[in-house]
Formats: sequence, structure tokens, C-alpha cells
Amino acid sequence: MGTAKRQPWVVGVSGASGTPYAASVIRALLAAGEAVDLIVSRAARLTILDETGISFRDAHWRTDLAAWLGSDQGLDDVRYWSAGDFAAGPSSGSYPAKGMLVVPATTGAVAGIALGLSKDLLQRVASVTLKERRPLVVCVREAPLNGVTLKHLVELDAQGAVVLPASPGFYAGGSTVRELVDFVAGRVLDAVGVPHSLYLRWEGELGAAARRVDDNGGGRIEGE
Repeated sequence: MGTAKRQPWVVGVSGASGTPYAASVIRALLAAGEAVDLIVSRAARLTILDETGISFRDAHWRTDLAAWLGSDQGLDDVRYWSAGDFAAGPSSGSYPAKGMLVVPATTGAVAGIALGLSKDLLQRVASVTLKERRPLVVCVREAPLNGVTLKHLVELDAQGAVVLPASPGFYAGGSTVRELVDFVAGRVLDAVGVPHSLYLRWEGELGAAARRVDDNGGGRIEGE
């Protein structure tokens, strides 16, 4: 993809538990032919290490990202920005990003974005996304939520962001952890209109998803 025509989705990964959601979103974006700009917060590196055993390092981000995603396919369309790099391209409104997906989002990231604190590149890019009126999806992963965080989420909604809790649905027939993770990732992509085949969509027939999974030998039907 040529630099002049490149218009990426920025994926911000904060330190909440739930890094498989981010990996699923990134894989699906690349599968859809979308370019990705990736920001991994310092806290998220610890979470990735804890949840996967993979060390995510600035100097070796490409190798570490391939290990995290389980594939190096499509990585030519990924650009990585360090969380401390305030001179990064996406920190400016003139940078041609399509929008931003914060997956998963800590309550700290939610607060920082809602209040415009810009304490790191992830929060700065989210603030830029809001001021430029570009799509921003905040996939908050925390339970329970206290009143302060709920107020911050309402503020993000008022500013135009999509608040999308990491809450998997079961009507799609998902029974494995991977399928439930993919459901949430699919809903994130639905919010910004990126096509995918991560889950079976509701078609108005009770039990249809379960029957379709059974007919497929217990697996998810790709492409539907």
C-alpha cells in the first residue's frame, strides 16, 4: 500500500485484561485489507506478557506482533508507534487516519480520554480523533464500574465516541473462548463499518446459530 494513499485505523491497546480482543481486531482489520497504526501502552506490555507470555518490545515490535497474532501475514500494512512518542504521526489531526479503536480500554484510559489529559500517545490520539470528528470506539473492560467511570463513559458518548463494553453475546452460538473473543472484536468492527466474518449474525430465527454450528461439525461458518 503506497504511503500517499495509506489511511489506517489506529488501534490503541491499554493495560486492561483482554488483550485477545485487540489481537482479534487487528487480525480482522488486516484480513479486510485495512492498514493499521498500532499503539501499545506501557501497562499493556505487562498485560500481554502476563496473558500470552510474549514480551512486546519497541525495537522488536514486528517479531513480537507476529508472535502475538500467530501470523506475520499483512504486517507490511502495520505501522507501530511507541506510547511515549508524542511526535508520532497520529498525534496530529492532519494525519490521515480513518479513526481509532481502543481495545481493551482501562478505566484510566477512559478517564484520560474523557478529560482530554493526553498523558501518553494513546490518549493523545484518542483526543485528536474526537476533535477531528472521526470514529472512536472505546472497548472498556472492567467490572464492576463505579460512578466516576460511568460518568466518564457518558461524557465520551456525548463527545461522539462509541462506548462498547467487552460483553460477548451468546446468540451467535459461540461456545469457545476464541469465539466469544471474536464476537466482541466483531462488534467493534461493526461499529466502524469494517466487514468481517468473526461471528454468526442474528437473522431473526431462534436457535438458528446453534443449528448452523452443529451442521458445520461444531465449528464456526466462515464468511457468513
